Order: sequence, then C-alpha cells, then structure tokens
Amino acid sequence: MKKLFLFIVGLAMSVVVSAQNGKYTAVVEKGIEKDNAYYVEIFKDFHQHPELGFMEKRTAGIVAKELKQYGYEVKTGIAKTGVVGILKNGKGPVVMYRADMDANAVKETTNLPYKSTKQVVKEDGTQTYVMHACGHDAHTTWLLAAAKFMAENKKLWKGTLVMVAQPAEELIEGAEAMVQDGMYTKHNVPKPDYLFGMHTAPFSVGMVAAASGVRMAGTDQIDVTFYGIGGHGSSPQFTKDPVVMAAAAINGYQSIVSRGIDPKNSAVITVGSVQAGEDNNVIPGTALLKINLRWFSEDDRKLMIEGIKRINEGIAYSYNVDKDKYPTMVHKGWSYPLDNASELTQVIREGIKSNMKIDMMLTEELLPSVMGSEDFHHLVIHNEKKNYSYINVGIAQPERFMKSFKERKAPPFNNHNGDFEVDLAAIPFGSKVATHGLLAIFDRYKK
Repeated sequence: MKKLFLFIVGLAMSVVVSAQNGKYTAVVEKGIEKDNAYYVEIFKDFHQHPELGFMEKRTAGIVAKELKQYGYEVKTGIAKTGVVGILKNGKGPVVMYRADMDANAVKETTNLPYKSTKQVVKEDGTQTYVMHACGHDAHTTWLLAAAKFMAENKKLWKGTLVMVAQPAEELIEGAEAMVQDGMYTKHNVPKPDYLFGMHTAPFSVGMVAAASGVRMAGTDQIDVTFYGIGGHGSSPQFTKDPVVMAAAAINGYQSIVSRGIDPKNSAVITVGSVQAGEDNNVIPGTALLKINLRWFSEDDRKLMIEGIKRINEGIAYSYNVDKDKYPTMVHKGWSYPLDNASELTQVIREGIKSNMKIDMMLTEELLPSVMGSEDFHHLVIHNEKKNYSYINVGIAQPERFMKSFKERKAPPFNNHNGDFEVDLAAIPFGSKVATHGLLAIFDRYKK
C-alpha cells in the first residue's frame, strides 16, 4: 500500500484540474451545500451506530425513511436488510446507483467525538467491536444526498433512477444475495441500463479516481475445517491433532501460488483466521481456517481451489484420518474481477471534471489495478446489460495527506484499521461527485 500510495501521488501531482463552470456547477453546488449540515449529522450518526453485514436494520430503516420523504418508491427487506428507492421521471435510461451499508469487526481507536464504541454478538456467539473502517457510512450518506438532489431537480434529467443501499459488502455476499432474493423479479426493481457506484480512498479530499478496465481482483471466501481426534496434550499418541494438520496446510497453501501459478499473474491466498481449541493442555477435535483468495484469471482461481482441496486431503491421508472425517470446504462470499466499462467511465469522469473543482483526477494511465475486491458489479453481471463503473473518492484531510506524502509514509485513513477516518469535508465533496456522475449519465444516454 505504501509503494502504491507514493507511486500514485508522485504521478498525479501534475494532474491538477482547475475549477470549472459547467452546465450543472452552480445548481449542484447550491443544492448540496444547503443540506450539508444535515447530511454531516446523518454521517456522524451512521458512524456511531455501525452494523455488520445482514444486520444493518437501523441503517436500512433510516435510508428507507429518507428515500420515502424524497418521493421515491421504496422497497425494503431485500436480502434481509437491502433497500431500493425508485424514482421515475419520464422517458430515459434506467440508472442504478449503489452504496453499501455494512461495517467491520474492528475496534475504533480514533479520538473522534462521534467514534464508535459499539460491540455486537455475532451469529457464532462471539462478541466483537464494530466500526465503519471502510467508509460505508460515507457511501450511504452520499447516496442520500444525491437522491434528495435528484428528486428536487427532476427538470435536469429524464429517466428512472434506482438507488440501492446494499448489505454485506464486506462478506462479498450482499449484491448477489439481493439478486438471488428476487430484486428484479419478486421485488420488481427495474433492471438498469447503467450501474454507478463510489468508494472511499485514502487520498486527499479533492481527488477522484475514475479508471476504466479491470480495476479490482476476483475473490473467494472459503472456510476449511480439519477433523481429528481430541485428547490430553500430554498424550498426543492417542489423538489425531487437527492443529498440526491445519499448520501444515497453511504452509502448503503458499506453494500453490509460488509454484503453481504463472509468476506474471497476480494471485493471493491468505489465511485470515485460525480457530482451534480453548485450553493449553487439550488437543481439540477440530481446527478451522478462514481463507481468502484473490485472482484475475478463472484458471488461476480454479487452480487455487483445487490445490487447497488436494493439500487438505493429502494431509488428512498422511495423518491416517478416516475418509468420513476428511476436511470440509465451505464456499461463502465471492465475486468476479471488477471491469469498468470504458465509455461509461469516460462519461462519468468528464461530467465530474467539467462541473466541479477536482484537484487530481486519476485515470487508468496513472492508476494500476489492485488486489482489493468488490461485489458491486454482481448487481448486474447476470443481466443482459452489464454496463457499470465504480470510482474512488478521496476522503483524507488534505494537510495530513500531503504531510504523509512528503515524509514518504503510508497514507492516513487507511481502510480496515481502527484509525480510519473520513474527513467531514468529504461529505459534500463526495455528494457532489455522485450527483455530477448521475447527471452526466442521464445527459449522455438520453432516449
């Protein structure tokens, strides 16, 4: 991340876009700024009350209430907590805008007066701290601010606007779950011609990254359970130790990428959690590994999954485990690589650049693809039309951001750690970016 940060900033320092006076500059500036104090308070409220994937009942309730007040037809309970608002405004394209609502199982370590101190009990019975460490509270706030503007300014656009507040992005399950729960069938949500979304980035407020092509890796979440025979720690000869099996597997998995995949390709196998036993002197009966894969090639994905299975079974065989107790693999959330449509991304980029002040605009020439993943595009990958674009918006306080750059340190506000912070200036900035992106799509694809 540090090298990527320095590379991006170093290249982008000269890509400064001066203030513009475009078609929608004045009306969007006025519309977003008049409500900014209200949405800053909504953002703070979301931040203080984070909710994990598929548990976003409070957040979903606020989103549904707000969208109804703006005049949207609102559908709730899609994939448990998903919310959709539909605003029809004459003949034109169907444009979908998506924001994710869920938070992370992370303890907040900022000193913000509205910091999260929330703890929740997960489905497995364990308790965890929760915080918005990835900016989904900002995403949802941007959606609401843009939704209100679009409802109040229907004379500026024609078509159908579909606002989606999605659950469980962190689990890489929410988008697929909404579709499988009948979002387009049972719930009668219009299928979009174009899908647009945004994510926070640890760049300075004023920076936007809108790049076409493959931007993010595909991913799989897999749970592997090793089964053995438990017993006393002093008598391992009477047991079949699943902890030792799991340890051997962790090391073995790394050879799949280093020795099985073309070195020119990018792929990652990470074991993010190892869970086994309770006591020092007890060999447990099971050991659980929580595995995450990242890939750009379907062949590499298949190779990694098959390699994990072979290693698991080989270890079980070498420990003389009965076949009915061979390791199990449970496939959970997953997504394909995110591949932004070239023309749509260009339309959004030009709409933003020509209507608002952008300090730096990062494009595919400056911004390499990353191993991070998203499920945003799974809202449309099963449809006939798969035209989507997902961009990044800077949320770091500019002075702190530049200080870290000058000191050649990693950026502040890195996602998924307890110090993650969204500068409050990013609330109106991101709201304007979302609004100009939507207006640009409706403008370009008039029917």
